[in-house]
Amino acid sequence: MNTETVTLKGHIIDSLILAKVLDTILQMEGTFDISEIKISATREESSIAKIAIHADSPELLEEILQAVQLHGAIVEEISDCSTAIAPQDGVLPDSFYASSHLPTQVRLKGEWIDVEAIEMDLAIRVQHDPPHAMAIPMAEVKIGDDIVTGRTGIRVFPLERPKERDAFSFMEAQVSSERPHQHVIADVAKRMRMIKDNREKILRQGDAAGNADLGTKVLFVGGPAIVHSGGREVLSWLIEEGYIHVLFAGNALPAHDMEASLFGTSLGFGLSAGCIAPHGHEHHLRTINKVRGAGSIKQAVESGMIKDGIMASCVRQNVDMVLAGSIRDDGPLPDVITDTVKSQGAMRAALPGVGLALMVATTLHAIATGNCLPAKVPSVCVDINPAVPTKLSDRGSFQAVGLVMDSSSFLRQLARELNWPG
Repeated sequence: MNTETVTLKGHIIDSLILAKVLDTILQMEGTFDISEIKISATREESSIAKIAIHADSPELLEEILQAVQLHGAIVEEISDCSTAIAPQDGVLPDSFYASSHLPTQVRLKGEWIDVEAIEMDLAIRVQHDPPHAMAIPMAEVKIGDDIVTGRTGIRVFPLERPKERDAFSFMEAQVSSERPHQHVIADVAKRMRMIKDNREKILRQGDAAGNADLGTKVLFVGGPAIVHSGGREVLSWLIEEGYIHVLFAGNALPAHDMEASLFGTSLGFGLSAGCIAPHGHEHHLRTINKVRGAGSIKQAVESGMIKDGIMASCVRQNVDMVLAGSIRDDGPLPDVITDTVKSQGAMRAALPGVGLALMVATTLHAIATGNCLPAKVPSVCVDINPAVPTKLSDRGSFQAVGLVMDSSSFLRQLARELNWPG
Protein backbone atom coordinates (compact mmCIF):
# COMPACT_ATOMS: atom_id res chain seq x y z
CA MET A 1 0.00 0.00 0.00
CA ASN A 2 1.32 3.44 -1.00
CA THR A 3 0.72 6.17 1.58
CA GLU A 4 1.13 9.92 1.84
CA THR A 5 -0.02 12.22 4.65
CA VAL A 6 -1.62 15.56 3.82
CA THR A 7 -2.66 18.48 6.01
CA LEU A 8 -5.78 20.60 5.73
CA LYS A 9 -5.97 23.91 7.55
CA GLY A 10 -8.59 26.67 7.64
CA HIS A 11 -12.39 26.72 7.78
CA ILE A 12 -12.46 23.13 6.61
CA ILE A 13 -15.65 22.11 8.41
CA ASP A 14 -18.18 24.88 7.69
CA SER A 15 -16.89 25.28 4.11
CA LEU A 16 -17.23 21.50 3.55
CA ILE A 17 -13.58 21.24 2.49
CA LEU A 18 -12.84 18.23 4.69
CA ALA A 19 -15.90 16.42 3.34
CA LYS A 20 -14.88 17.17 -0.25
CA VAL A 21 -11.36 15.83 0.30
CA LEU A 22 -12.54 12.59 1.93
CA ASP A 23 -15.16 12.08 -0.78
CA THR A 24 -12.56 12.68 -3.50
CA ILE A 25 -10.25 10.05 -2.01
CA LEU A 26 -13.01 7.44 -1.92
CA GLN A 27 -14.35 8.33 -5.38
CA MET A 28 -10.86 7.75 -6.79
CA GLU A 29 -10.69 4.32 -5.10
CA GLY A 30 -8.27 5.32 -2.39
CA THR A 31 -8.68 4.95 1.37
CA PHE A 32 -7.80 7.22 4.27
CA ASP A 33 -7.14 7.46 7.99
CA ILE A 34 -7.59 10.71 9.88
CA SER A 35 -4.55 10.69 12.11
CA GLU A 36 -5.22 14.04 13.76
CA ILE A 37 -8.05 16.56 13.79
CA LYS A 38 -8.61 19.80 15.70
CA ILE A 39 -11.93 21.59 15.19
CA SER A 40 -11.98 25.29 16.00
CA ALA A 41 -14.49 26.62 18.49
CA THR A 42 -14.95 30.02 16.82
CA ARG A 43 -15.23 31.37 13.28
CA GLU A 44 -11.96 33.27 13.66
CA GLU A 45 -9.89 30.18 14.49
CA SER A 46 -8.68 27.58 11.99
CA SER A 47 -9.39 23.87 12.09
CA ILE A 48 -6.63 21.36 11.24
CA ALA A 49 -6.82 17.80 9.95
CA LYS A 50 -4.04 15.37 9.04
CA ILE A 51 -5.11 12.63 6.64
CA ALA A 52 -3.11 9.56 5.65
CA ILE A 53 -4.08 8.69 2.05
CA HIS A 54 -3.60 5.09 0.88
CA ALA A 55 -3.61 3.88 -2.72
CA ASP A 56 -2.83 0.60 -4.51
CA SER A 57 -0.16 2.13 -6.75
CA PRO A 58 2.16 5.16 -6.79
CA GLU A 59 0.40 6.37 -9.93
CA LEU A 60 -3.04 6.32 -8.26
CA LEU A 61 -1.65 8.02 -5.17
CA GLU A 62 -0.23 10.80 -7.35
CA GLU A 63 -3.61 11.25 -9.06
CA ILE A 64 -5.38 11.50 -5.70
CA LEU A 65 -2.83 13.99 -4.38
CA GLN A 66 -3.32 16.06 -7.51
CA ALA A 67 -7.10 16.09 -7.02
CA VAL A 68 -7.10 16.97 -3.30
CA GLN A 69 -4.48 19.69 -3.78
CA LEU A 70 -7.22 21.83 -5.35
CA HIS A 71 -9.01 21.69 -2.00
CA GLY A 72 -5.97 22.99 -0.13
CA ALA A 73 -4.39 19.68 0.92
CA ILE A 74 -0.63 20.03 1.48
CA VAL A 75 1.73 17.06 1.54
CA GLU A 76 3.09 16.87 5.08
CA GLU A 77 6.72 16.54 3.97
CA ILE A 78 7.20 20.16 2.87
CA SER A 79 10.03 21.11 0.53
CA ASP A 80 10.73 23.87 -1.95
CA CYS A 81 8.99 23.64 -5.30
CA SER A 82 10.85 21.96 -8.13
CA THR A 83 11.57 23.87 -11.33
CA ALA A 84 12.92 23.30 -14.82
CA ILE A 85 14.09 25.58 -17.60
CA ALA A 86 11.81 26.30 -20.57
CA PRO A 87 13.55 24.67 -23.58
CA GLN A 88 12.39 27.26 -26.14
CA ASP A 89 10.02 30.18 -26.63
CA GLY A 90 6.40 29.13 -26.16
CA VAL A 91 7.30 25.64 -24.90
CA LEU A 92 7.12 24.46 -21.27
CA PRO A 93 9.09 21.67 -19.58
CA ASP A 94 7.21 18.38 -19.89
CA SER A 95 6.40 18.13 -16.15
CA PHE A 96 5.17 21.73 -15.73
CA TYR A 97 2.54 22.45 -13.07
CA ALA A 98 -0.81 23.51 -14.57
CA SER A 99 -2.45 26.13 -12.37
CA SER A 100 -6.00 26.42 -11.11
CA HIS A 101 -7.69 29.81 -10.64
CA LEU A 102 -7.59 29.49 -6.84
CA PRO A 103 -5.14 31.53 -4.72
CA THR A 104 -1.82 29.68 -4.92
CA GLN A 105 1.59 29.85 -3.23
CA VAL A 106 4.92 28.21 -4.08
CA ARG A 107 7.78 27.57 -1.67
CA LEU A 108 11.10 29.21 -2.58
CA LYS A 109 14.13 29.23 -0.29
CA GLY A 110 11.96 28.02 2.60
CA GLU A 111 9.43 30.84 2.15
CA TRP A 112 5.87 30.65 0.82
CA ILE A 113 5.40 33.14 -2.03
CA ASP A 114 2.04 34.26 -3.48
CA VAL A 115 1.65 33.52 -7.18
CA GLU A 116 0.68 36.74 -8.93
CA ALA A 117 -1.90 36.99 -11.75
CA ILE A 118 -3.29 33.55 -11.00
CA GLU A 119 -5.79 32.00 -13.40
CA MET A 120 -6.59 28.49 -14.57
CA ASP A 121 -4.52 26.50 -17.06
CA LEU A 122 -1.31 28.55 -16.89
CA ALA A 123 2.24 27.74 -15.85
CA ILE A 124 4.10 29.38 -12.95
CA ARG A 125 7.36 31.23 -13.63
CA VAL A 126 9.66 31.91 -10.67
CA GLN A 127 12.63 34.07 -9.89
CA HIS A 128 14.84 33.11 -6.96
CA ASP A 129 16.58 36.36 -6.06
CA PRO A 130 14.46 38.01 -4.82
CA PRO A 131 11.80 35.27 -4.58
CA HIS A 132 8.94 35.97 -6.98
CA ALA A 133 6.27 33.85 -8.72
CA MET A 134 3.82 34.70 -11.49
CA ALA A 135 1.31 32.71 -13.56
CA ILE A 136 2.17 32.90 -17.24
CA PRO A 137 0.40 31.74 -20.43
CA MET A 138 2.23 29.16 -22.52
CA ALA A 139 2.51 31.53 -25.47
CA GLU A 140 4.43 34.08 -23.36
CA VAL A 141 7.08 31.65 -22.10
CA LYS A 142 10.64 32.51 -23.13
CA ILE A 143 13.59 30.18 -23.45
CA GLY A 144 15.42 30.02 -20.13
CA ASP A 145 12.37 30.87 -17.96
CA ASP A 146 12.38 28.94 -14.67
CA ILE A 147 9.06 27.05 -14.58
CA VAL A 148 7.51 25.23 -11.61
CA THR A 149 7.22 21.47 -12.16
CA GLY A 150 5.67 18.58 -10.25
CA ARG A 151 3.47 19.14 -7.19
CA THR A 152 5.83 19.57 -4.24
CA GLY A 153 6.21 22.97 -2.63
CA ILE A 154 2.85 24.17 -3.95
CA ARG A 155 -0.23 24.96 -1.92
CA VAL A 156 -3.67 26.01 -3.09
CA PHE A 157 -6.22 27.87 -0.97
CA PRO A 158 -9.83 26.77 -1.58
CA LEU A 159 -12.63 29.31 -1.35
CA GLU A 160 -14.23 29.34 2.10
CA ARG A 161 -17.76 30.24 3.07
CA PRO A 162 -17.97 34.03 3.65
CA LYS A 163 -19.06 35.35 7.03
CA GLU A 164 -22.15 36.94 5.47
CA ARG A 165 -24.32 34.78 3.25
CA ASP A 166 -25.34 36.19 -0.14
CA ALA A 167 -25.57 35.08 -3.76
CA PHE A 168 -21.77 34.85 -3.89
CA SER A 169 -21.31 32.35 -1.07
CA PHE A 170 -19.59 29.95 -3.50
CA MET A 171 -21.57 27.07 -2.05
CA GLU A 172 -24.64 26.81 -4.30
CA ALA A 173 -24.38 27.95 -7.90
CA GLN A 174 -27.19 25.75 -9.23
CA VAL A 175 -28.55 26.73 -12.62
CA SER A 176 -32.34 26.64 -13.00
CA SER A 177 -34.94 28.63 -14.91
CA GLU A 178 -37.46 27.92 -12.14
CA ARG A 179 -35.57 29.46 -9.23
CA PRO A 180 -36.47 33.01 -8.16
CA HIS A 181 -33.88 35.53 -9.32
CA GLN A 182 -34.73 38.65 -7.36
CA HIS A 183 -32.58 37.93 -4.28
CA VAL A 184 -29.56 37.22 -6.51
CA ILE A 185 -30.07 40.43 -8.51
CA ALA A 186 -30.44 42.40 -5.27
CA ASP A 187 -27.08 41.01 -4.06
CA VAL A 188 -25.50 41.92 -7.40
CA ALA A 189 -26.79 45.48 -7.11
CA LYS A 190 -25.55 45.73 -3.52
CA ARG A 191 -22.05 44.68 -4.55
CA MET A 192 -22.07 47.11 -7.48
CA ARG A 193 -22.91 49.97 -5.09
CA MET A 194 -20.13 48.90 -2.74
CA ILE A 195 -17.55 48.75 -5.55
CA LYS A 196 -18.65 52.13 -6.90
CA ASP A 197 -18.40 53.69 -3.42
CA ASN A 198 -15.02 52.04 -2.85
CA ARG A 199 -13.74 53.34 -6.20
CA GLU A 200 -14.89 56.88 -5.50
CA LYS A 201 -13.41 56.79 -1.99
CA ILE A 202 -10.02 55.72 -3.33
CA LEU A 203 -10.10 58.41 -6.02
CA ARG A 204 -10.88 61.05 -3.37
CA GLN A 205 -8.67 59.91 -0.49
CA GLY A 206 -6.07 57.53 -1.93
CA ASP A 207 -5.46 53.78 -1.82
CA ALA A 208 -5.18 53.61 1.97
CA ALA A 209 -8.82 54.67 2.35
CA GLY A 210 -10.26 51.89 0.20
CA ASN A 211 -10.93 48.17 0.51
CA ALA A 212 -8.43 46.31 -1.68
CA ASP A 213 -10.31 43.01 -1.31
CA LEU A 214 -13.56 44.51 -2.61
CA GLY A 215 -12.07 45.80 -5.86
CA THR A 216 -12.58 49.03 -7.74
CA LYS A 217 -14.05 47.87 -11.05
CA VAL A 218 -17.14 46.08 -12.32
CA LEU A 219 -16.52 44.09 -15.51
CA PHE A 220 -19.38 43.65 -17.97
CA VAL A 221 -19.12 40.99 -20.67
CA GLY A 222 -21.90 41.36 -23.22
CA GLY A 223 -23.31 39.91 -26.42
CA PRO A 224 -25.47 41.45 -29.16
CA ALA A 225 -28.70 39.94 -27.80
CA ILE A 226 -28.64 42.80 -25.27
CA VAL A 227 -29.36 45.19 -28.14
CA HIS A 228 -31.76 42.86 -29.95
CA SER A 229 -33.86 42.26 -26.80
CA GLY A 230 -34.16 45.90 -25.74
CA GLY A 231 -31.49 46.14 -23.02
CA ARG A 232 -29.45 48.85 -24.76
CA GLU A 233 -30.95 51.84 -22.94
CA VAL A 234 -30.62 50.22 -19.52
CA LEU A 235 -27.00 49.18 -20.03
CA SER A 236 -26.19 52.71 -21.20
CA TRP A 237 -27.73 54.08 -18.00
CA LEU A 238 -25.67 51.72 -15.82
CA ILE A 239 -22.51 52.91 -17.57
CA GLU A 240 -23.44 56.60 -17.31
CA GLU A 241 -24.14 56.21 -13.59
CA GLY A 242 -20.65 54.84 -12.99
CA TYR A 243 -21.57 51.23 -12.19
CA ILE A 244 -19.54 49.61 -15.01
CA HIS A 245 -15.85 50.27 -15.57
CA VAL A 246 -14.63 47.57 -17.99
CA LEU A 247 -16.43 46.15 -21.05
CA PHE A 248 -15.52 42.92 -22.85
CA ALA A 249 -17.35 42.14 -26.09
CA GLY A 250 -16.87 41.07 -29.67
CA ASN A 251 -17.60 42.87 -32.91
CA ALA A 252 -21.38 42.36 -32.83
CA LEU A 253 -22.38 44.20 -29.63
CA PRO A 254 -20.81 47.55 -30.62
CA ALA A 255 -21.87 47.12 -34.26
CA HIS A 256 -25.55 46.61 -33.46
CA ASP A 257 -25.51 49.21 -30.68
CA MET A 258 -24.25 51.84 -33.12
CA GLU A 259 -26.61 50.54 -35.82
CA ALA A 260 -29.43 51.36 -33.38
CA SER A 261 -28.03 54.85 -32.96
CA LEU A 262 -27.74 55.51 -36.71
CA PHE A 263 -30.72 53.60 -38.11
CA GLY A 264 -32.96 52.69 -35.18
CA THR A 265 -32.55 49.00 -36.02
CA SER A 266 -30.71 45.96 -34.70
CA LEU A 267 -29.85 43.34 -37.33
CA GLY A 268 -32.21 45.28 -39.56
CA PHE A 269 -35.19 44.93 -37.19
CA GLY A 270 -36.79 48.23 -36.16
CA LEU A 271 -36.49 48.55 -32.38
CA SER A 272 -39.42 50.97 -32.20
CA ALA A 273 -41.41 49.93 -35.28
CA GLY A 274 -41.25 46.25 -34.40
CA CYS A 275 -40.75 45.09 -37.98
CA ILE A 276 -37.98 44.54 -40.53
CA ALA A 277 -36.82 47.81 -42.08
CA PRO A 278 -36.45 48.03 -45.89
CA HIS A 279 -32.90 46.92 -46.74
CA GLY A 280 -32.35 46.59 -42.98
CA HIS A 281 -29.98 43.65 -43.44
CA GLU A 282 -27.45 46.19 -44.74
CA HIS A 283 -27.61 48.51 -41.75
CA HIS A 284 -24.93 46.86 -39.61
CA LEU A 285 -22.55 46.84 -42.59
CA ARG A 286 -23.21 50.51 -43.30
CA THR A 287 -22.68 51.25 -39.61
CA ILE A 288 -19.33 49.48 -39.54
CA ASN A 289 -18.28 51.24 -42.72
CA LYS A 290 -19.12 54.68 -41.27
CA VAL A 291 -17.18 53.97 -38.07
CA ARG A 292 -14.20 52.68 -40.04
CA GLY A 293 -14.33 55.93 -42.00
CA ALA A 294 -14.32 57.91 -38.75
CA GLY A 295 -11.20 56.03 -37.62
CA SER A 296 -12.45 54.57 -34.32
CA ILE A 297 -15.47 54.22 -32.08
CA LYS A 298 -14.19 57.07 -29.93
CA GLN A 299 -13.84 59.37 -32.91
CA ALA A 300 -17.31 58.38 -34.15
CA VAL A 301 -18.77 59.38 -30.79
CA GLU A 302 -16.75 62.55 -30.32
CA SER A 303 -17.59 63.73 -33.86
CA GLY A 304 -21.30 63.46 -33.07
CA MET A 305 -21.93 60.63 -35.53
CA ILE A 306 -22.88 58.23 -32.70
CA LYS A 307 -25.01 60.16 -30.24
CA ASP A 308 -26.39 57.58 -27.83
CA GLY A 309 -26.18 53.98 -26.71
CA ILE A 310 -23.66 51.67 -25.07
CA MET A 311 -20.59 52.75 -27.05
CA ALA A 312 -21.36 56.45 -26.61
CA SER A 313 -21.71 55.97 -22.84
CA CYS A 314 -18.46 53.96 -22.68
CA VAL A 315 -16.56 56.73 -24.47
CA ARG A 316 -18.05 59.47 -22.28
CA GLN A 317 -17.32 57.57 -19.06
CA ASN A 318 -13.82 56.37 -20.12
CA VAL A 319 -14.81 52.72 -19.77
CA ASP A 320 -11.93 50.37 -20.62
CA MET A 321 -13.17 48.39 -23.65
CA VAL A 322 -11.63 45.18 -24.97
CA LEU A 323 -13.32 44.04 -28.18
CA ALA A 324 -12.07 40.59 -29.16
CA GLY A 325 -12.88 39.42 -32.68
CA SER A 326 -13.92 36.03 -34.03
CA ILE A 327 -13.44 34.23 -37.36
CA ARG A 328 -16.25 35.78 -39.37
CA ASP A 329 -16.66 39.34 -38.15
CA ASP A 330 -18.17 41.78 -40.64
CA GLY A 331 -15.77 44.66 -41.11
CA PRO A 332 -14.62 44.41 -38.40
CA LEU A 333 -14.87 47.65 -36.47
CA PRO A 334 -11.48 49.41 -36.22
CA ASP A 335 -11.29 48.85 -32.43
CA VAL A 336 -11.74 45.07 -32.66
CA ILE A 337 -8.60 43.03 -31.90
CA THR A 338 -8.37 40.29 -34.52
CA ASP A 339 -5.34 38.47 -33.05
CA THR A 340 -6.63 36.08 -30.36
CA VAL A 341 -3.36 36.02 -28.41
CA LYS A 342 -3.34 39.82 -28.31
CA SER A 343 -7.00 39.71 -27.23
CA GLN A 344 -6.08 37.48 -24.30
CA GLY A 345 -3.32 39.87 -23.30
CA ALA A 346 -5.64 42.88 -23.47
CA MET A 347 -8.26 41.11 -21.38
CA ARG A 348 -5.72 40.10 -18.73
CA ALA A 349 -4.36 43.66 -18.60
CA ALA A 350 -7.85 44.98 -17.82
CA LEU A 351 -8.61 42.52 -14.99
CA PRO A 352 -6.57 43.89 -12.03
CA GLY A 353 -8.95 45.63 -9.67
CA VAL A 354 -12.08 43.85 -10.95
CA GLY A 355 -14.33 43.00 -7.99
CA LEU A 356 -17.37 41.72 -9.88
CA ALA A 357 -17.90 40.23 -13.34
CA LEU A 358 -21.27 40.25 -15.11
CA MET A 359 -21.40 37.97 -18.17
CA VAL A 360 -24.63 38.55 -20.08
CA ALA A 361 -25.92 36.87 -23.25
CA THR A 362 -22.58 35.67 -24.62
CA THR A 363 -21.30 32.11 -24.64
CA LEU A 364 -17.73 32.28 -25.96
CA HIS A 365 -16.78 35.56 -24.31
CA ALA A 366 -18.26 34.41 -20.98
CA ILE A 367 -16.22 31.19 -21.01
CA ALA A 368 -13.07 33.03 -22.12
CA THR A 369 -13.49 35.61 -19.37
CA GLY A 370 -14.29 32.98 -16.75
CA ASN A 371 -11.08 31.15 -17.64
CA CYS A 372 -9.08 34.35 -17.14
CA LEU A 373 -10.63 35.37 -13.80
CA PRO A 374 -9.21 34.41 -10.41
CA ALA A 375 -11.69 32.33 -8.40
CA LYS A 376 -11.97 35.06 -5.76
CA VAL A 377 -13.76 37.40 -8.20
CA PRO A 378 -17.55 36.96 -7.80
CA SER A 379 -19.17 36.35 -11.17
CA VAL A 380 -22.69 36.18 -12.60
CA CYS A 381 -23.52 34.47 -15.90
CA VAL A 382 -26.91 35.39 -17.39
CA ASP A 383 -28.34 33.68 -20.46
CA ILE A 384 -31.70 32.53 -21.73
CA ASN A 385 -30.04 29.19 -22.58
CA PRO A 386 -29.24 27.18 -19.40
CA ALA A 387 -26.41 25.43 -21.24
CA VAL A 388 -24.29 28.62 -21.10
CA PRO A 389 -23.95 29.06 -17.30
CA THR A 390 -23.75 25.26 -16.97
CA LYS A 391 -20.92 25.08 -19.50
CA LEU A 392 -19.10 27.92 -17.74
CA SER A 393 -19.29 26.04 -14.45
CA ASP A 394 -18.27 22.73 -16.06
CA ARG A 395 -15.16 24.36 -17.51
CA GLY A 396 -13.93 25.29 -14.03
CA SER A 397 -15.52 28.64 -13.19
CA PHE A 398 -17.42 27.13 -10.27
CA GLN A 399 -17.66 30.52 -8.53
CA ALA A 400 -20.01 31.87 -11.23
CA VAL A 401 -23.66 32.25 -10.22
CA GLY A 402 -25.90 31.22 -13.13
CA LEU A 403 -29.18 32.95 -13.96
CA VAL A 404 -31.40 31.56 -16.72
CA MET A 405 -33.33 34.58 -17.98
CA ASP A 406 -33.59 37.10 -20.78
CA SER A 407 -30.73 39.64 -20.81
CA SER A 408 -33.04 42.65 -21.07
CA SER A 409 -35.13 41.48 -18.10
CA PHE A 410 -31.99 40.97 -16.02
CA LEU A 411 -30.65 44.42 -16.83
CA ARG A 412 -33.98 46.09 -16.09
CA GLN A 413 -34.37 44.35 -12.73
CA LEU A 414 -30.77 45.16 -11.86
CA ALA A 415 -31.20 48.83 -12.81
CA ARG A 416 -34.39 49.12 -10.73
CA GLU A 417 -32.42 47.90 -7.70
CA LEU A 418 -30.02 50.78 -8.44
CA ASN A 419 -32.86 53.36 -8.72
CA TRP A 420 -33.14 53.47 -12.49
CA PRO A 421 -35.83 56.05 -13.30
CA GLY A 422 -37.07 54.21 -16.40
